[in-house]
Amino acid sequence: MILSRENITKVVSDFKKQNKTIVFTNGCFDIIHSGHIYYLSEAKKLGDYLIVGLNTDSSVKRLKGSSRPINSELDRAIVLDCLKPVDFVVLFDEDTPLSLIQEISPDILVKGGDYNPDEIVGSDFMKQKNGRVVIIPFLVGKSTTSIIKKIKN
Repeated sequence: MILSRENITKVVSDFKKQNKTIVFTNGCFDIIHSGHIYYLSEAKKLGDYLIVGLNTDSSVKRLKGSSRPINSELDRAIVLDCLKPVDFVVLFDEDTPLSLIQEISPDILVKGGDYNPDEIVGSDFMKQKNGRVVIIPFLVGKSTTSIIKKIKN
């Protein structure tokens, strides 16, 4: 379900009263590929509900350059919403999801790749609230950037 920031905090509050485990991740998810599916499936296994913070179009442009995103925020949100592991999608316009993480206050924050947990945006907040930060390894060669390069060649 695609929700506003206001509505996601209400939903999360209800789930927390039921002692449900909230997992949060974020990203651009511009061209969905098998690496995304693996990552989201692994994230979902960590809790009861998976919330995906999705960068808006303007946020993606600031982070990735003027030629991105390939797909609009609405199209990206709809595709994510239809994926089995994803329970909720919420858009954010900032360059980082820190304020959204603080609003949702998930039990588990998930990121992909070769990060040190201390380098992940929101990891300090998660430590303060005794939450967990989990890193899910990327699948080698599976990225939106590699897909775009392949198309251009």
